[in-house]
Amino acid sequence: MRTTIRINDELLKKAKIRAAKTDRSLTEVIEDALRKEIDQVDARIEPQKIRIPTAGEGGVQPGVDLDDTSSLLDKMEGVS
Repeated sequence: MRTTIRINDELLKKAKIRAAKTDRSLTEVIEDALRKEIDQVDARIEPQKIRIPTAGEGGVQPGVDLDDTSSLLDKMEGVS
């Protein structure tokens, strides 16, 4: 994909030098730098922990399995 971006003159000069020294195109150098930045940011982002508030004490009622939605619905509807 072709796009236009504004890059600081000094940074562009350094990128061109890096491209020449590593026998890569300017596009490859910029793509690699952008990819590295994105990967580093993604690695620092921790998944959010979801906390479900509960009321009362002691956890769930006996026989309730929160991973079994069918039996949970049965319990909620009063079906044994």
